[in-house]
Amino acid sequence: MNGLGMKLPRTQRLFFDRASVLKAVSRAERRTLSRFGAFVRRTARSSIRRRKRISAPGAAPSSHTGLLRRTIFFAYEPQRSSVVIGPLQLNKGTDAPALLEQGGRVTRRRRNRSVRLTYRPRPFMGPAFQREQSRLPALWRNSVR
Repeated sequence: MNGLGMKLPRTQRLFFDRASVLKAVSRAERRTLSRFGAFVRRTARSSIRRRKRISAPGAAPSSHTGLLRRTIFFAYEPQRSSVVIGPLQLNKGTDAPALLEQGGRVTRRRRNRSVRLTYRPRPFMGPAFQREQSRLPALWRNSVR
């Protein structure tokens, strides 16, 4: 018995159980960030229009085959407590998604000659992230249970 007339195990239950609180916070963090990743993925996919002609520089890219839209994913990364959202790196040896997002120059071989190509930026991930960022506080609200 302690000085308050209560037994120690009963007194301990009145305080936070650190392990259960950390587990609840971790679960809420994973769920909230995964939902945010899903929202950004959906917005990025819907911004890529399916049509034959190219998009204007500064606008989201057009998809001719649908490959770019199908390869946008998200994953929760527990080591860093973050979510990674974006297109997969394909085994084609090109950085097409990065070139579309940021623009840039690249050298290609065409008919045994080197040709320097310039890509103007057609961002799709950055604007999707910015558009969904305002939702994040509402997702965090009352997330730890």
